[in-house]
Amino acid sequence: MDLITKGGPLMILLLGCSVVAIAIFLERLFYFHRAAINVGDFLFGLRNLIKNRAFQEAAAECASTPGPVPRVLHSAIRRHSASRTELKEIVQESGQLEVPKLEKNLGVLLAIAYIAPLIGLLGTVLGLVKTFVQINAVGGFSTVSDLSGGVYESLITSASGLMVAIPAFVFYSYLRSYSRGLMHDMERAGIEIVNTICDLKDGPDLDSASEDKDS
Repeated sequence: MDLITKGGPLMILLLGCSVVAIAIFLERLFYFHRAAINVGDFLFGLRNLIKNRAFQEAAAECASTPGPVPRVLHSAIRRHSASRTELKEIVQESGQLEVPKLEKNLGVLLAIAYIAPLIGLLGTVLGLVKTFVQINAVGGFSTVSDLSGGVYESLITSASGLMVAIPAFVFYSYLRSYSRGLMHDMERAGIEIVNTICDLKDGPDLDSASEDKDS
């Protein structure tokens, strides 16, 4: 509290930025934790259901599982009778709708990482200006202790700005990497489920064609 008082009103702004950054990080961390699934095991179960033509069970499994990957797969399974091209477009559009949900508030976190040092620099400049104004007010004469005290107070905001910006950027980088991993999982799972559905539809045709050829 003593540092906040000495740093001036901009310290309140930096404190607010730190609270917002921590809140966004915790909210996104909780969201990603709920959205995380074992994609390999989930796809294995869905492929078995699809190969048995249990599309309703597969759709119900996707609907009951939270996360962006099951939602993307659910959109494809619901339209399993569509062509390969249409299924690819469905998966792509569904994935695009999930991207804003994954990147929600990450831009705010990055903005805090960029703005916090500038706020700290502004506080330092204003503090130095205030110090020299006080020196001029007493006729230009001041002791070294007066100058060092003013510089110390003005540098508090710069240090505080960096203390807010560095963790905010680390939070952003971690969450961004996590969201990219989920996007990759969505893309991979979508491709595999489309191939599974289309291979199932193409299988009987190929078998009948081979039988006609043998006859």
